[in-house]
Amino acid sequence: MKSILFGVLGGDHGERSDNDSAADGDSLRADGGTADTEVTSGRSFDVQSFLDSEFVRSIPFWGPAALLMGLFVYGAVAWNAVISLTDWEGLGQPEYANFDLSMYSRMFNELLEPGSNFFAATRNTVALLIAFTVITLVLGLLLAILVDQGVRFENAFRTIYLLPMSLSFVVTAIFWSWMYNPRIGLINETLRAVGLGALTQAWLSDPRFKLASVIFALMWQFSGYAMVVYLAGLQAIPTEQYEAARTDGASTARMYWRVIIPQLRSSTTSAAVVLMVFALKAFDFLFVMFGPNPGPSTDILSVMMFREAFMSTNWAYGSGIATVLFLMALGVIAPYLYRQYQRGEL
Repeated sequence: MKSILFGVLGGDHGERSDNDSAADGDSLRADGGTADTEVTSGRSFDVQSFLDSEFVRSIPFWGPAALLMGLFVYGAVAWNAVISLTDWEGLGQPEYANFDLSMYSRMFNELLEPGSNFFAATRNTVALLIAFTVITLVLGLLLAILVDQGVRFENAFRTIYLLPMSLSFVVTAIFWSWMYNPRIGLINETLRAVGLGALTQAWLSDPRFKLASVIFALMWQFSGYAMVVYLAGLQAIPTEQYEAARTDGASTARMYWRVIIPQLRSSTTSAAVVLMVFALKAFDFLFVMFGPNPGPSTDILSVMMFREAFMSTNWAYGSGIATVLFLMALGVIAPYLYRQYQRGEL
């Protein structure tokens, strides 16, 4: 009887021991990282932490804008690049089956022909880009140095010089079209009034002066911006450096050339990038002033792109020119952004 009772009790004890061993085995697997429940809970924790992150919570604020920009800006840029690889002429649908570089080959061949429209537009675009940027930077620096001398009404001068930049290219083009008018324009009227009537010109009709007139008008509009950028850089330089240069006997011109201007490289780079981008965007200025056919002396790539795409219905060729313009703008901005990234300012 005792043996039977002992056996029953021992059997129960054995079953409990087996269950406990199985439970211990499960716990060991959990400690060893092999249990499915622990992995599942860890993964759920990672997902929950991601859902609770600031990035996810901020999506409703920047997500719609990023989606719209990605679709209508970067998506349009990508589609334009695809169109440039076709031979679409605006009739029917473009053929996406065969892609080639025929439009870019055509542009390259025309670039080697000095009498072609693409050569003239590229030449004028580069000339406008360089001349406008350099002259505007120099004028802005001179204005900033003069204003930085502590003249009276400094804030008023700063506002007056910066005001033209607030005007659109359309307004500026209409304003300067009147200024350059050969009969009633202010420039020729002023020259006649001071006895210099022999210097009057048909500024917007003579091919010798058309591009220079455009550069001068754009310089008037953006020199105030360059002045403000340089003025901020000048005011960030400690006054001790000015005093030390004067103590060493340096003249004002030498002090600025040797001590002050070298410290304005960051201001020069920032202003130059903005000015070059505006030079590439001068389509509306040229279009309002000269129309879609400004002539070989003032034709630029953006106007040629409009003319080829919307007037001649050469959509593929116009898209190729637009892609070249995009790459030019990217070539201006990308090195600046990379430099800013290396310096930890992005």
